[in-house]
Amino acid sequence: MDAHTKDIENLHNPVLKLCHGVGHALLSFFQKAGQLFFFIGRAIYHSFTPPFFPAQLWRQLVDIGYYSLPVVGMTALFTGMVLALQSYTGFTRFNAESAVAGVVVLSVTRELAPVLAGLMVAGRVGASIAAEIGTMRVTEQIDALTTLSVNPFKYLIAPRLIAATLTLPILVFIGDIIGVYGGYIVSIYNLGFSPGSYLSQTWDVVENMDVISGLIKAGVFGFIVAMMGCYHGFNSGRGAQGVGAATTNAVVSSSILILIFNYLLTQVFFS
Repeated sequence: MDAHTKDIENLHNPVLKLCHGVGHALLSFFQKAGQLFFFIGRAIYHSFTPPFFPAQLWRQLVDIGYYSLPVVGMTALFTGMVLALQSYTGFTRFNAESAVAGVVVLSVTRELAPVLAGLMVAGRVGASIAAEIGTMRVTEQIDALTTLSVNPFKYLIAPRLIAATLTLPILVFIGDIIGVYGGYIVSIYNLGFSPGSYLSQTWDVVENMDVISGLIKAGVFGFIVAMMGCYHGFNSGRGAQGVGAATTNAVVSSSILILIFNYLLTQVFFS
């Protein structure tokens, strides 16, 4: 009888271990999700309630917006140029070369400019935010702010959140212009299009909603980049390894969320 009982226990042990592992993973996921949503709620609340720190906000506007302009501009320029080449190569098979201008302007304004700008800013700014705040966590500077009666959410997180949400639409708008101009350069000087005809087709195709939808996406992406950088940096582990992990997690999570929300927002705007 004892041997039979042991056999039954051995039979059920793998099942119990599997259930225990799945349950532990689910509990850990919901715990992390709840922690993240609570963090987001606190960050949004402190972004709209005084006291404010305009000097910190201005510094973040310059760091996130102005210093990200070169990389966003270069990305948009060559994206528009490559898009014009690829579109022309494909449309020549159907004798539809005249659609190149419309494809370039719609692709850049609706999708490519906001998504690529968001990903580039996530790599540059998201990593920087996570590393900076993570280092402050490791060196106990955040605890020192609390000791001095300075709320870390208002001093560290709110300025970065506001700055990223405001500046990324501006970057994307500039990227729209540069990307369309890149397509124009290739189409006129490489593919032999007429300048007047190309510009006319561009204006005829693009609508206000095409540009506005991209700018709204950019604002959401900026919020995501800043929030993920602040969250992972604020909850960074101890030591250099913890800061490195926080930086990596900030970039990866920002990139994934940008792609997910890009689809959801596209579904809302153009379904």
